[in-house]
Amino acid sequence: MTVSESRTGAERAHPRAFEPTVLVITVVLSVVGAIIGLHLITTLGISANTSVIGALIAMIIGRINVAALRKMRSVHRQNLVQSAVSGSTFAAANSLLAPIAVPFAFGRPDLVWPVFAGVAIGLFADSFVLYRLFNSRLLPAQAAWPPGVAAADTIIAGDKGGRRAIVLAGGAVIGFIGSLFKLPVSAAGVAFIGNIWALAMFGVGLMVSQYSPAWFSIDIGDLYIPHGVMIGAGLVALGQAAYLMFRKDKKKAAAPERSIDPSQLPQVDERALRRGVLEGYVLFVLGAAVVALAGGLMSELSVPGLIMWVLAAALAAIIHEIIVGLAAMHSGWFPAFAVTLIFLVLGLILGVPPVALALFVGYTSATGPAFADMGYDFKAGWLLRKEHRPYDAYERSGRFQQYLASLVGFAVATVAVAVSWQSFFGDGLIPPVAEVYAATIKAGLTDPDILMTLLLWAIPGALIQLLGGSSRQMGVLLATGLLVGTPQACWLVFGALLVRIAYRWWRGERADEDLNLVGAGLIAGDALYSTSRIFESK
Repeated sequence: MTVSESRTGAERAHPRAFEPTVLVITVVLSVVGAIIGLHLITTLGISANTSVIGALIAMIIGRINVAALRKMRSVHRQNLVQSAVSGSTFAAANSLLAPIAVPFAFGRPDLVWPVFAGVAIGLFADSFVLYRLFNSRLLPAQAAWPPGVAAADTIIAGDKGGRRAIVLAGGAVIGFIGSLFKLPVSAAGVAFIGNIWALAMFGVGLMVSQYSPAWFSIDIGDLYIPHGVMIGAGLVALGQAAYLMFRKDKKKAAAPERSIDPSQLPQVDERALRRGVLEGYVLFVLGAAVVALAGGLMSELSVPGLIMWVLAAALAAIIHEIIVGLAAMHSGWFPAFAVTLIFLVLGLILGVPPVALALFVGYTSATGPAFADMGYDFKAGWLLRKEHRPYDAYERSGRFQQYLASLVGFAVATVAVAVSWQSFFGDGLIPPVAEVYAATIKAGLTDPDILMTLLLWAIPGALIQLLGGSSRQMGVLLATGLLVGTPQACWLVFGALLVRIAYRWWRGERADEDLNLVGAGLIAGDALYSTSRIFESK
């Protein structure tokens, strides 16, 4: 089934995630995705976006001349598979294994299972919130979501072939070669696709982070400057998010209905947006309560302290996912490690007991990655479905089926981590981020002026975020660049932005498709290289 066929109505009902063929392929490839994620996070400390890998394998399966497999030629079925595979990878690595490694690295292996139970609930709550909030004013489908564009363009290019496939393949080759030479080519890829203002600030942050030791003879990370900028930007971003949730839109569309493109309208109204956030918070409270009670915090904290811990952990979890999701939406990068580290530092400043803080950090760090990754997947589906008529019904049905497919991937990831974590940790294979969290908790704060530094640098972060507005997220992206600090990434971002501006000036709006394809190819090439590293030894 091709894109053109689906547009003419040959595929009136969206394919289902639980169709026998789709389900079997989804489960098998989700196992592969979980294995890739677990191996890379423990040996190299990275995660790979396996959505492109899942889509490519689904395309190959659909071209096998067997009657039962021909249905996989549908771009929508391929999209269901890629959603589950990428979800399984990030869930296993970032949302499950890395969080439960925190108490283990802290020296409390007895707390691993309590944290596992809580983060498993947090993982499914994370995905539920994104499902309820996607294509709202807070997380619009029209936003960049660059890896989602890459996945959609890969599927469409594989279906239609021709010039699109050639441009995409060329970008993928360049991306793979660039990654082979340790260049962060995905930074250039997202710069071809993402919000220009947001990516420009991201590039500035990357540049300052890389060159501050040479320019100013200081390491801004050691001084917690990036953390302060993120705190200020994050607080304003949360205020902007709250404004979007509670603002009443008094402007009604006066134009005739035929002039409105339904794919450009948010499907989630303000009431549903507020309800989704509230329901998500309740689920996060449930997960935090499981961690607190199973982790024995009743012996560490008073009853009021325990209640406060549960409510604060749930609030931190939902704040964490929103900030990470906003950064991912505009830049294609999600600073989950950095935002978690901010909560850790704040916990140290407030004097939270070490065990309670280790559990707090482990639980909070579980939210965000799956949230962002599902946003990419929904963006891919939105692009594949947006010209289908009737749009609204087909889009809602397709997104729900993607959600179900992702849940299959999450379930596979949960089982994979449950049966394998003891083997990984027993062999000393612990995600580096977990070791950083544990070491920071053990060391405590040695600089009494950290709080003042955080408050001081929160001011420019807040002002820049306020200046850029909620549609650009300039403060959050500046802080993301400062915290990520990937070497040479700033030059790839700036170079890609200059090429993008010049090419669009030359070609006009016709340039957008080429830029998206090149960016998608670079991201796909980087993902292929990252996945290939599973064969490297530690």
